[in-house]
Amino acid sequence: MAVSTKLVVIGAGPGGYAAAFLAADLGMEVTLIDKEMNPGGVCLYRGCIPSKALLHVAKLLREVEDVKAHGIDFGKPKIDVKQLREWKESVVNKMTGGLGQLTKQRKVNYIRGTAKFNDSKSLTVELSDGGTETVNFENAIIATGSVPAKVPGLSIDSPNVWDSTGALILDEIPKKLLVVGGGYIGLELGTVYAALGSKVTVVEMMPGLLPGADRDMVNILSKSIKDKMENVYLNTKVVEMKESKSGIKVKFEGEKVDKAEQIFDKVLISIGRKPVTEGLGLENTNVKVSDRGFVKVNDRLQTDDPAIYAIGDIVGNPMLAHKASAEGKTAVEAIKGEKVAFEPAAIPAVVFTDPELAWAGYTETEAKEKGIKYEVAKFPWGASGRATTLGRNDGLTKLLINPETERIIGVGMVGVGAGDMIAEGALAIEMAANAKDLSLTIHPHPTLSETMMGAAEVFFGQATDMYRPKRK
Repeated sequence: MAVSTKLVVIGAGPGGYAAAFLAADLGMEVTLIDKEMNPGGVCLYRGCIPSKALLHVAKLLREVEDVKAHGIDFGKPKIDVKQLREWKESVVNKMTGGLGQLTKQRKVNYIRGTAKFNDSKSLTVELSDGGTETVNFENAIIATGSVPAKVPGLSIDSPNVWDSTGALILDEIPKKLLVVGGGYIGLELGTVYAALGSKVTVVEMMPGLLPGADRDMVNILSKSIKDKMENVYLNTKVVEMKESKSGIKVKFEGEKVDKAEQIFDKVLISIGRKPVTEGLGLENTNVKVSDRGFVKVNDRLQTDDPAIYAIGDIVGNPMLAHKASAEGKTAVEAIKGEKVAFEPAAIPAVVFTDPELAWAGYTETEAKEKGIKYEVAKFPWGASGRATTLGRNDGLTKLLINPETERIIGVGMVGVGAGDMIAEGALAIEMAANAKDLSLTIHPHPTLSETMMGAAEVFFGQATDMYRPKRK
């Protein structure tokens, strides 16, 4: 059986379904291919959504503990793992089911299966329920995403060694959990399990957590992370893992490790993700792949094969759902014949720990590396009335400002709710706003969003809620 379509989209994650839905809205005949029952991809099924559902629970548990300082004690929480898992799965099912309905409403032809290119104009789908189907297309968008990376030489086949997918199943709460990797995935999942009662150890081979993020922001988060975790080992490597009767025996190599060999009930490997490009039959097309496995594209997301586009994790960092969605829309507009290019001034990033850490535009680290001139303006949340009412003064809002034009080129935040507020920073950068625009924008009081205005006021030495004269 063969199907002909104007556009075929391979992969129904946030990039793939955003592309397919826009194409349908613009009147294109669209076929969307994915092995899951409904669209959603890793983000909805095994990533963003289930992890944020569990992080919400972790936040509530933290707040129950914190409120004791205000004279309210609910007693020790009782955790029903089965009910918690079912609630998490209900959130996933609700959202993916909703996407399934939107697919039908838009009359997108949804095929469950795995696709492989035959050439630049056709592909074969191995159907999930058996058999194959040929799809002939005018244009294709590859949106196959990424999978968890493995530690070379350390991978062992054991149910006690998890990747992020395994950790999100939530079969049990281990007494002792080792998280290998101090990036955002490891810290988020470590935060969840620490809140649920696990004694969590984090090991990171670099000298600090969240490599690449600004140290002044990470230092605030690190203090909170170290308070929650049993141990945090930096500049440390895992050199050996072995299955034993009592768990996974792990051997560490690092200066400040108090015990070189330790046993853990579970080990979570979270050292990053790698693009899914193998098995797609790209060798049957003119699509080119880099040494690191990323598909090469131009600023219109077009590959070296003019009929084929690629978006999301498979075209490179940052591997973020919202970046994939934006790329998907750009690719569709390019296929439609519009004069477009994917060249955002800012792609916001959020680490959903407690406190959250978020940034958009240039980080100070990146600005230094690229030799970009900047001035820094910071507003500590100790001067925020709203942060004080929440009992959460452990925050900071930071602006990077071009000293010549006073344009905002970077925004960073660490604190409760930072992820919900960083969009204002991204908008400011995209619109080429300057510090005066931000300082004159009236923000509601009392809110954490005022810290954005406060940071801009600090730049001019006129911050209402703190005294910090402008340096001369």
